[in-house]
Amino acid sequence: MESRPPLPPFTVESATQKVRMAEDAWNSRDPDRVVLVYTHDTRWRNRAEFPVGRQQVAEFLRRKWARELDYRLIKELWACAGNRIAVRFVYEWHDDSGQWFRSHGNENWEFNEQGLMQARHASINDQPIAESQRKFFWPLGRRPDDHPGLSELGL
Repeated sequence: MESRPPLPPFTVESATQKVRMAEDAWNSRDPDRVVLVYTHDTRWRNRAEFPVGRQQVAEFLRRKWARELDYRLIKELWACAGNRIAVRFVYEWHDDSGQWFRSHGNENWEFNEQGLMQARHASINDQPIAESQRKFFWPLGRRPDDHPGLSELGL
């Protein structure tokens, strides 16, 4: 059976590790990598889309990253208890016209005993920004360890 440590019940330390691992995976922008942390029958709510299962999630992510160009994400632990983690996040991206956005959101995650996410509920708001207002400048991929997080950036 698949397992993705750290496993529930979560402590602040293990939940923080789980959040950073999720951030790293999403910053890879590799749907086939990202879906491996979800159960085969995972259920999502993401804006107006409700994908179910790894295949639908991967298709969703492919569409997302084809539209949200130069995507860079920071996640931060908000709270945890038992097999649940609450996260806040911000990501920056631009569309094909060159308009930049800062997307702010919250996620509620629920994990099975093997540490795979079985439910993800996301609420997201997109804020148009000027390119000069960007705060996320690391090369595409994993956020460097010395790059400030959301709280340090005042986000």
